[in-house]
Order: sequence, then structure tokens, then C-alpha cells
Amino acid sequence: MSGHSKWATIKHQKGAADAKRGQLFTKLSREIIFAAKEGGPDPDMNARLRLAVQKAKDARMPSDNIERAIKKGSGQLEGEVLTELNLEGYGPGGVAVLVQGVSDNRNRTIADVRHIFTKAGGALGEAGCVSWIFETKGSIVVKGGSRDPDELTLEAIDAGADDVKIDEDVLEILTTPDQLEKVRKALEAKKIPIESAGIEKHPKTLVELDEETALQVLKLLSNLEDLDDVQNVYSNADFDPAVIDKFQA
Repeated sequence: MSGHSKWATIKHQKGAADAKRGQLFTKLSREIIFAAKEGGPDPDMNARLRLAVQKAKDARMPSDNIERAIKKGSGQLEGEVLTELNLEGYGPGGVAVLVQGVSDNRNRTIADVRHIFTKAGGALGEAGCVSWIFETKGSIVVKGGSRDPDELTLEAIDAGADDVKIDEDVLEILTTPDQLEKVRKALEAKKIPIESAGIEKHPKTLVELDEETALQVLKLLSNLEDLDDVQNVYSNADFDPAVIDKFQA
């Protein structure tokens, strides 16, 4: 697994710590509220809501919280007015960074994101400045446990996956967006434990960094992800796994 993919799986695992302080549930609730507002409260008729609800269930978010978020989004309960944001910029070393958010105060969120970019020696850019570097993929993270990673890879490919990245017993399975749910259901039918699944942005090309710059970029990405208004952060940095381990130490 490349350093880029290793950081992607770490982000999913980091969610467990976020949930303990409630931050992850706040982010998941906002995504559900916005999805229900945009496409209606029925997950069967609203693909974005269906994925948001499944992600919340994967994070063990209580069903009452999920239902309350859906009702807020559909107007059945009073809730905050949310806006979707897609922000783009450059980090240290010219790394492209894409930030997706859902906020109740657009100006505050943009100011917070801009401050983090500037503090890291980067810059928030104009719309479209880096989005062309990324493509939309379905991503499923699974833990192989005692199962052979090569066997799991073949099962994922047979189910319709495009590619599989392996890091010890953790696999990131990539699909086209329209095949994500089909592949997930096929894996679940084989009793393969799924850590997370969703639609994500993946870089078409990667940028290699020296250790000092890589650590600066990792801090930038981590600080952006810690903002309550930020849902997802993507970059085209290719990290040395040893540098990621050093950053986490």
C-alpha cells in the first residue's frame, strides 16, 4: 500500500477517537441533515442519504440520532440551516488539497480553513484550481483478520472492484461510484468485516515529498480534519509510511 493509501486508512481508523469526543457524530449528523434536505428523507430514493446513514451505522451512531438528523433535514424538526462547501488550495511542497464541508456559517468556515492553510505555509485557492487532479471513487476499508489478503483481493475483484490496496491486514477496495453498494453487499454476504465505505476523491497523480515537507503536510491535513465543519480532506501527497508513523508517534 502506498503512503497515500496508508494515510487514507488511518483517517478512517482515527474516527474511533473522534467518536469518543462527539466530533465524528456531529459531522455525520450534518451530512445526513444536508443529504435529507437536498434529496428527501427516504434513503431508498436518495443515494447520498443512503450512504450517509450507512456511514453513521458503521460508526455505531445511535439510531435515534440518525432519525433525528433525517427529520431535521426534511423539515420535520427544527434544525440549523446548512451549506455545502468545496474548498481548494495548495499545501507545503505544492501539494494539492481538497476540502469538503457542511457548515451553518459559510464565512466562518472559509476563514478557519484559510487560517490553517496560511499557518501551514500554504494558500487557499480559487474554485477549480486543484479539483481536476482528483477523480471520484467508491472506497471500502476492510480488516482481513485471519483471512488471506490475496484471497480477499480476488473476492473484491470478482464482486466488481477496480483495485485493492493492502497494508498488512487492512485493505482499501476501490470501485466506481455506481458499484460501491453492489461490492459492499457482496463482501458482507461473504461475512467480510467492513470498517467504512463511502464516495471519496482520489488523486490521479501523486507528489513525492521529503520528510520535513511531508510532516508539514500531514499536520495541515490533520488540522483541517479537526474542524467540525469539515467532512473530508483529500490530497495528492505520497507519504513515506515511515514518515506517517513518525507523525503519529
